Amino acid sequence: MPWWPEPYLNTNLFAIMVHVLGESIRHAGHADILREGLDGRTGLRAEHEKQIDGEARAAHCAKIEQAARSAAPVEA
Repeated sequence: MPWWPEPYLNTNLFAIMVHVLGESIRHAGHADILREGLDGRTGLRAEHEKQIDGEARAAHCAKIEQAARSAAPVEA
C-alpha cells in the first residue's frame, strides 16, 4: 500500500493476516464484555450463566492463593 509508512511498505500476506486476526480477537473480547454487562452471562455453559457472588469469589481466590503459596519456592 503506497500510503503506508516506510517500515510497513514491504509486508506480506501473512503479516496482514496476523494483524487482522489480532484485531478480530480484540474486538470479539470487547463484544463479550459488553454482552456480559447486558445479560449477566459469563460463559457458554449453563453453570456459568450468572456471575458468582462475593463469597464464592473469595473462596475461589483463597483456593488459588493457597495453591500458589504451596508451589512457591522456599526461601533459605
